[in-house]
Amino acid sequence: MLEIVVILLIVMPFVAFGIFYSIFYRISELDERCEQALNDIDIQLRRRHELVPGLVSAAVGFVDPENEVLKSVVDARMGALAAISIDVRMQAEAMHGYWVGRLLNLGEEFPELTASGQFAILAKELSDCEDMIAASRRLNIQTITEYNEVVVQFPERTVAPMFSMQVREFFHISPESGCFADGRV
Repeated sequence: MLEIVVILLIVMPFVAFGIFYSIFYRISELDERCEQALNDIDIQLRRRHELVPGLVSAAVGFVDPENEVLKSVVDARMGALAAISIDVRMQAEAMHGYWVGRLLNLGEEFPELTASGQFAILAKELSDCEDMIAASRRLNIQTITEYNEVVVQFPERTVAPMFSMQVREFFHISPESGCFADGRV
């Protein structure tokens, strides 16, 4: 009987460590997936930022360079690129998306702009980019939801705070700021 107690006292810490490690590993893996999903959004947003100067250049030939939309889209782009915190970045990206949408709407006001080959090609690339941003946001929402569900469950909720792993916020860009009338962002 004493041998069984001694064996249990020796084995139990190893079992407890194994359980703790597996919980930590699961949370860490989900945390890394959340970071990757956020990086995917960042890559697509940077791609959109790279397309905007070409669109503005194409529009300048047909629209007054002092146009409010052209100035605002450039300012919003600079603000989004300069944003450091995630909250400021979300707001700046929402504003940038709004002004990019307004820039694309200039094509309706100036039919000769839409007829321009360069503007049409860049607008199509931007449309594809917006679709990629939407796909990246869906992946981000999915991974953060899974992560958040795990860190609030027992026993994970006892391990996560030990490593400063908390419930994550979603990367929101309001739909009304997007480039498309149907709410896609």
